[in-house]
Amino acid sequence: MDYYHDSKMETIFKKLKQPRTLDELQLSKTFVKDLILKIIANYGTVKSSIINEVTGIHWDIMEVILSELEKNGYCAPVSGGFLFSSIQYTITKKGREKIQGISEENPYIGIAPVSYEQYFEIMESQMKNRYPVKIPSEVVDSTFSEVVGVEYAKQCLIEACTIGKGIFVYGHPGTGKTFIVSKMPDLLPPLIIPKFIEVSGRVIQIYDQNFHKNSSEQPQDPRWVKIHAPFVLTGSELTLNKLETRYDDNKGLYESSPIIKANGGVLLVDDLGRQRDDHEIILNRLIVPMENKKDLIYVRGIPVIVHSHFIPAFSTNLDISIMDEAHLRRAPLHIFLRNPEVEDVVEVFKRNLDYLKEYYDEDVLERIMQVYDSPSKGGEGLEPTFAHARDLAQIAQAIRINQNKDKIDVQILNESLKRHVLIVLQKMNIDIAQISGKTRTFRVKTNSLDETYQALYEYNPIRISCESDAVIIDLEDNVTPVEIAEYLKEKGISVDKIEVIVESKKELRKTILG
Repeated sequence: MDYYHDSKMETIFKKLKQPRTLDELQLSKTFVKDLILKIIANYGTVKSSIINEVTGIHWDIMEVILSELEKNGYCAPVSGGFLFSSIQYTITKKGREKIQGISEENPYIGIAPVSYEQYFEIMESQMKNRYPVKIPSEVVDSTFSEVVGVEYAKQCLIEACTIGKGIFVYGHPGTGKTFIVSKMPDLLPPLIIPKFIEVSGRVIQIYDQNFHKNSSEQPQDPRWVKIHAPFVLTGSELTLNKLETRYDDNKGLYESSPIIKANGGVLLVDDLGRQRDDHEIILNRLIVPMENKKDLIYVRGIPVIVHSHFIPAFSTNLDISIMDEAHLRRAPLHIFLRNPEVEDVVEVFKRNLDYLKEYYDEDVLERIMQVYDSPSKGGEGLEPTFAHARDLAQIAQAIRINQNKDKIDVQILNESLKRHVLIVLQKMNIDIAQISGKTRTFRVKTNSLDETYQALYEYNPIRISCESDAVIIDLEDNVTPVEIAEYLKEKGISVDKIEVIVESKKELRKTILG
């Protein structure tokens, strides 16, 4: 499909033929000689074919460099046949003496890096006019083939990827925030990145197989790799320090930050507000690379500009007010994920059983629906969540195996329901937020005081009271002003504004939804 390999990509492929001379390689002869000598010293005795495989340097260049190293007495051929690729080289005493100082200064051994100038040129040509992009319908269908329901969320993700704008996703736990955002890169076109780049004799790692998935077709020059648009996920473990490019003494290279690795794709800061470092400090660190699509790193004290053309995505169980206006401008699109429909939870439960290759009775699906149906329909009225569906399928599998049964039946499902801690607590009417002190206070200002009070009383508050022109209500800390506003709107009640009183470490801070 042209979407995955268009004319621009083909033009870049033609540029990235494997260099056959040092001038084409765009690396200094000293850097290349030192790299090859370090490899010989590391192996002791090594075939030239191995050197070629490790460095990705063309035979023509290798022959010139190895000839000079041999002439200067740093290495010597010890065996081999007629073909240059079969010759084995060993390090000499003079070579070991030379390499000792080189390795202390720059211990990097691996594939030859790409020059900074070429990296910047190729990245610039790919990122220019990357957005807006017309995403083919077949790409959309393939991307969301495993996503059940939430059509409004899918549309918002498509729009974010079309124009390359950031997105903020919030809602209750178990509504699938991380899962649906992880689908975004599949909507984006691929790109080509270097595995490593060289700056002032130092090596910076760009390619990371943990985040970069290789495409089927690859350029001739092995120092470059065509990848699918990356998805870089960071969560509560994220700290300010981890957003910086750091030098690794053992590897002899700079390990690039998530900001750089996400270039051309999506950077998700998951569980925003749960990080050890203040989330506002982390968000402030991201503002410049989000705005300028470039980031500044330091190599041996020298400032170096690198590409950071990613789509920022933020997800949280907390309120949207966790981000201020300056941050929201960089992620102007938003998705509020509500609790899923009962039918969608049942479908995800079924898909999880199918994924686990489990057989089951059909009435198992009727039983899982009963768990979430309202009491008026004969159900138990639990809050539906996709996380339950996944967990229950896995628990049911464990029980089925231990009971030596061939398939999952209603009895096994009922036992699974007794095992799931959150389901058990819901059935016992135990409010985790209340017993852990995780509550938030809202002031709902309205001209319809009585109607608002009655409606919010039915919202199952922890506490509720009235002022002259407002209802004061305590709810779980994952309830948002948007939820309250939408709930009251459905009841036909208008409000002037909703004040959220957020308890911080030392003071009460008000954020207002007008």
